[in-house]
Amino acid sequence: MGVKKSLQTGGNLLNLLSSVLTVLSTTTSYWIRQQGGHSGLWQECTHGVCSNMPCQNTLAVTTACMVLAAAFSIVALGMGIRIQCQEAESLRSQNTIVLLFLSGLLLLIALTVYTAKNAWKPEVFFSWSYFFGWLALPFSFIAGFCFLLADMIMQSTEAISGFPVCL
Repeated sequence: MGVKKSLQTGGNLLNLLSSVLTVLSTTTSYWIRQQGGHSGLWQECTHGVCSNMPCQNTLAVTTACMVLAAAFSIVALGMGIRIQCQEAESLRSQNTIVLLFLSGLLLLIALTVYTAKNAWKPEVFFSWSYFFGWLALPFSFIAGFCFLLADMIMQSTEAISGFPVCL
């Protein structure tokens, strides 16, 4: 397997991991643990009784960014698999790269806003759903870099294919 295929495979695996972590982080309600309960982006559970979260601007921004990041990551995964499976065509991965970096940027915005809102609250501890979001962040960026490097290799190969080269 060539370097380009290895980078694409690594990018797809990292993107799959990032997508799973982002979806788990977004859908679960264990972003914060406090005495007697826990809460997430959608629900707040106190003493075993869960209710919907009241509408707040910072929470709405975090939720919207997380949902968009998950959607972009999943779309990029489909595009990355298509690029890797199309042997005959030389497909460029620019859209996949943009979606992966945009997904990472949205994750960064969402998690920073959520951290800034909740870091100063007493008796509040961040939980595993929150940390899954932070864990997905570098995977998204690294997957984007893998596809970027694979695309650069493909461009350089196409650029020198017409020149007589003695190696």
